Amino acid sequence: MLPKRQTNEIMRIVFFCLLVLQALASGQARAEETYLEVIVSDPYIEMHTGPASGYPVTHVIERGEKIKVLIRKTDWYKVRTRKNKEGWVHRNELRQTLTLDGRKTKFRDVSIEGYRNRDWEIGLLSGDFEGAASVTLYGTYYLTPTLSTELSGTHAIGNFSSSVMANVRIAAHPFPEWRVSPFFALGAGYIKTEPDATLVRTVDRDDPVANVSIGTHIYLTKRFIFRLEYNNYKIFTSRNDNEEVEEWKAGFAVFF
Repeated sequence: MLPKRQTNEIMRIVFFCLLVLQALASGQARAEETYLEVIVSDPYIEMHTGPASGYPVTHVIERGEKIKVLIRKTDWYKVRTRKNKEGWVHRNELRQTLTLDGRKTKFRDVSIEGYRNRDWEIGLLSGDFEGAASVTLYGTYYLTPTLSTELSGTHAIGNFSSSVMANVRIAAHPFPEWRVSPFFALGAGYIKTEPDATLVRTVDRDDPVANVSIGTHIYLTKRFIFRLEYNNYKIFTSRNDNEEVEEWKAGFAVFF
């Protein structure tokens, strides 16, 4: 059991993270969105319930109807008809539509605009965890362009022990439109440390951990991002001698 003082400190960190999340989410102003509107020129276009051909067709849009293009997932676009029916259409079908002034619609490949409006990001990072080699796999979901939530798992292997850590955090992205975009994050999680039994005679440890992070995303090309970050962890041990650990890591990610 953790001492009451440490338990209260962890609860304060979690509560602060929730307050930051609520403040940023409620303060995120969204301008009125303007969607691309096109006219169907093929005999018909099929609308699927999801962004893949395996999803069932729920509606057929006939020639001459106008549709609004809402969002993109890989090569699939979510569209809305004038009767407010929504579904997913493959890019190849939308290439046969016309703009309102009669020109053939052009759809650009994934570019920096897709990076700025991404919903998901998955990446692999490696670095130094207080002298130990670390590898991190993470997944990020963007609640808004300036706010994301992330789940990560880290494995660090040192000379005298190895650690496995799971971490959840929220991150603020003050300049999402920049190609080199900094971020700041707060997180909490759990770390399990296993000493090398041949070198150190001690028991395994399971401790809660909190961290603050600063880093940057660099858009490379297509769907690829380079990510560099610094983390400062506070490990709440049961020995009343909390530890601080620093970590540098970098790696690559893809976005959707």
